[in-house]
Amino acid sequence: MKLSRKLKNKTSSVWMVAAALIVLLLPFAIVLGLILKSIPLLEEKGLIDLFSSSDWQPGRGQFGFLPFILSSVAVSLLGLLILIPLGFFPAVYLTQYAPPRLLSIMRSVIDMLAGIPSVIHGVWGVLVVVPLIAKYVGPFFGKDTSGYTILAASIVLAISVIPFVLHMLLEVFRCIPVALKEASLSLGATYWETIKKVVIREAMPGIVAAYALGVSKAFGETIAVLMVVGNMAQLPKGVLEPGYPLPALIANNYGEMLSIPMYDSALMFAALVLFAIVLVFNLISRVLIQRTTTL
Repeated sequence: MKLSRKLKNKTSSVWMVAAALIVLLLPFAIVLGLILKSIPLLEEKGLIDLFSSSDWQPGRGQFGFLPFILSSVAVSLLGLLILIPLGFFPAVYLTQYAPPRLLSIMRSVIDMLAGIPSVIHGVWGVLVVVPLIAKYVGPFFGKDTSGYTILAASIVLAISVIPFVLHMLLEVFRCIPVALKEASLSLGATYWETIKKVVIREAMPGIVAAYALGVSKAFGETIAVLMVVGNMAQLPKGVLEPGYPLPALIANNYGEMLSIPMYDSALMFAALVLFAIVLVFNLISRVLIQRTTTL
């Protein structure tokens, strides 16, 4: 009986360690596969040429990734600017001011929004956001635009990511000890001062982490962005211009025209660049989390 118990414990430990190793090695396996597929393009074209050129003509062997990289960064960062207030202020209100019943109802609504497929957000963007930009926003700024722009993609992107970020922010604020608020209020601080200088400050590492995860998801968003961004391989000169992010490039072209030399390798290199951008952003986020933790 004792031997059987030890054998079960050892078997369970082996499986848990194996599962942990698989999770740890998975990113390295993905990167290794992308690098191996990208080597033919890297041998023919240098990194400087690939990153600095905006000439995208696969039929002529020209693979300039600059427009796609700039479009990805522009859409994601502008989406983050839209996402910050739309996620932060509702989270503060629901956890600090709203009655518990409203918070319970909103949790169900947020979960429902998180389950909406990305393509639905894209359709909503085509039907609502794109015409709005074409008829009102563009003319207001003296710009003649079709509406399929970086701004439209950023709005749709922010709306699609809000449920995930808001859910994490609610949990972050919920975990703040009530004793901290009571101590601040007992010292004579107003309720808003307590929230601003105690609750938000204590929750800052979690807030940064929530937005970091949200933006990491936003970088890889494909279908919704693809439907409203315009998909034009050109350097974006403003938010009212069409763009062509890296995920849209891969989704639009993979499986098509792969008979063109180096095209498959170019798309794998695009995936590798996207992976690197997300990795760099996550590293920056980790630094910000550590700094806010030590404040």
